[in-house]
Amino acid sequence: MKRGPMATISLQDKLSRNSGSVPPALEKYSTQEIYAELLRRYDEDPTRDGLLRTPERVEKAMKYLTQGYHQEPAGILQGALFDVDYDEMVLVKDIEMFSLCEHHMLPFFGRVHVAYIPNGKVVGLSKIPRLVEVFARRLQVQERMTRQIAEAIQDAINPQGVGVVIEARHLCMMMRGVEKQNSSTVTSAMLGVFQQQNTRGEFLSLVRDRSYQQL
Repeated sequence: MKRGPMATISLQDKLSRNSGSVPPALEKYSTQEIYAELLRRYDEDPTRDGLLRTPERVEKAMKYLTQGYHQEPAGILQGALFDVDYDEMVLVKDIEMFSLCEHHMLPFFGRVHVAYIPNGKVVGLSKIPRLVEVFARRLQVQERMTRQIAEAIQDAINPQGVGVVIEARHLCMMMRGVEKQNSSTVTSAMLGVFQQQNTRGEFLSLVRDRSYQQL
């Protein structure tokens, strides 16, 4: 369809024409300059005292919150693999998680529960929370992150199975849109023997059992 002379070209169209790269008109500006322009467009004066260093602070914060793009999940797990004669469930639960929704770039946060049944190898316990951090420190959707965590463990140690459950609250639902303050989202990924009803049931029962928090 031909565009009329006054037709507006959307940002999506511009990005598509440039294969998702930065539009040429923006390349000459620094990230901090772009944040300053965003502040100005929200009717704020980026030169006033409270906002003067906000572009710098936001740039640093976003680098931290998206550092997972520069970390290799396999490398984290491969550094702490151990041969063991153990074939019962290993569960690390209530791992705190903070991430950014890729749709609105607003935070979502909650808890991650990860379990697997070894097949000759186990992962150092501290590496599982680190693995969660790798995927959480990216622009995410909860459903994809749940699957990514499970598949990374499956690929690293080829266990008999992996189960991951994430319970999270999304500020894109709490602060805007439907503005529901008490809703939460639960997602799960079950691989291998965790797809069997008895193993899945044991895992979910242990996740729900809050008595472990008293240890």
